[in-house]
Amino acid sequence: MLTTNGIQQATEAVEQAKKKVNNRHRLGYHIMAPANWINDPNGLVQFKGEYHVFYQHHPYDENWGPMHWGHVKSLDLVNWEHLPIALAPEDACDKDGCFSGSAVDNDGELTLIYTGHHYIDKERDLFYQNQNIAVSTDGVHFKKVVENPVIEKPPADSSHHFRDPKVWKRGRDWYMIVGNSKNNIGRVILYRSPNLRNWEYIGVLAEGNEQLGYMWECPDFFELNGKHVLLMSPQGIKEAGDHFKNLFQTGYMIGEYEYDKNKFGHGEFIELDYGHDFYAVQTFLDDKNRRIAIGWMDMWESDMPTKKDGWCGALTLPRELTLSADGKIKMVPVAEVTQLREKKLSAIENQTITSSYEMGVQGSMFEVEAVLEVTNAEKVELVLRGIENEATVLAYDKSTNKLRVDCSKSGKKKDGIRRVKLAASDQLKLRIFVDRSSIEVFINEGEATMTSRIYPTEPYRSVEFTSCSGKSLLKKATCWKLKDIWNEK
Repeated sequence: MLTTNGIQQATEAVEQAKKKVNNRHRLGYHIMAPANWINDPNGLVQFKGEYHVFYQHHPYDENWGPMHWGHVKSLDLVNWEHLPIALAPEDACDKDGCFSGSAVDNDGELTLIYTGHHYIDKERDLFYQNQNIAVSTDGVHFKKVVENPVIEKPPADSSHHFRDPKVWKRGRDWYMIVGNSKNNIGRVILYRSPNLRNWEYIGVLAEGNEQLGYMWECPDFFELNGKHVLLMSPQGIKEAGDHFKNLFQTGYMIGEYEYDKNKFGHGEFIELDYGHDFYAVQTFLDDKNRRIAIGWMDMWESDMPTKKDGWCGALTLPRELTLSADGKIKMVPVAEVTQLREKKLSAIENQTITSSYEMGVQGSMFEVEAVLEVTNAEKVELVLRGIENEATVLAYDKSTNKLRVDCSKSGKKKDGIRRVKLAASDQLKLRIFVDRSSIEVFINEGEATMTSRIYPTEPYRSVEFTSCSGKSLLKKATCWKLKDIWNEK
């Protein structure tokens, strides 16, 4: 059974660490730990009317280390409250880390399903992994069950990669998928259980090839608009033009699934976000029947300057997923984020732009919503301008139908540009969220998204719209100051 020493020590460590945090890049309305390192979102669930989000957390250092589960909750997906650390690696089932997983409401018992990590030789990165559960009735304090590990080892044809369980219920049965690898090929494997304790191996739900990476992390499987969706985060996909530019990717396959045959017929792998910092996304279904996703807003082996400030890592805004007519996932911020709007900073309608037009901002936490008619312009830009040469640039090229985000002058010293191709159109709709050290861009009502960490030295001073080689029409643009949910506590 779970002891409490590890939880208490970790909680006390975070309390001490947050006193030393430099707040210059701290986010105002995103989920992050009070101090030190976080990565993957875990255990997204609605329990007793409240939204719960857990996350991979190292409470003793700003770098990755033995993984704990940090924990926040909210009534509205906007105003979050830190709760005590939920899981600590202190038992035989998880001695070197409580890795990623999921959460379910089992008739009033909140159940966390997670991977236990065990090093055989840490210097050589030799390890084994198993699957475990912990339970709670109050949604705050958790006990690991005596049956752990509930799945002791992967199937015989598997590599040692065996992690990130996602669990859901269908009828009377529970199902679990786990990220896995065979012969250096990523795959997702499936289990079934009547009670969350005893699991039967069903087989391989989906498998890749040499082009789709050596391991599929953080899988998720759900129905969306009558189709089945497999989300996963492959490791080892090679860069291809504007695609797969990050070290690791997050994307999806859509198709039809037959439970009785464990047969998933699906289409190609499609990237889910085209920015620099989006990984390990997880989803859940809320009581409004919305499929909501949250991702880790950072990337392995990228520049992480906030480590010098005593913290590292954040999660994205919650996003609602829908399926477009052409069979692709669309993501938009959940409707509740409008509660963040504190003050309207600027607004304009029907402004013709022959060269440039500037809106005042003066801030580091704001939202911009803009609609541009680009019928007579070859290129348009939206530039967030800061002091001296600092800027974050969004540029649309009508000849290629590509939108570019350029963060090279706002903290991305290496590889600062990302591009995404859009459907041909004479209209460009943008919804942009800036939160001190992050930018999330939602394009054409969810057709594409671009998420990146940025590190300007001072607040932005203006939003500049520029039209190149012709004139464009700024049909509408509004900028709101957004509130800081953490400073209000």
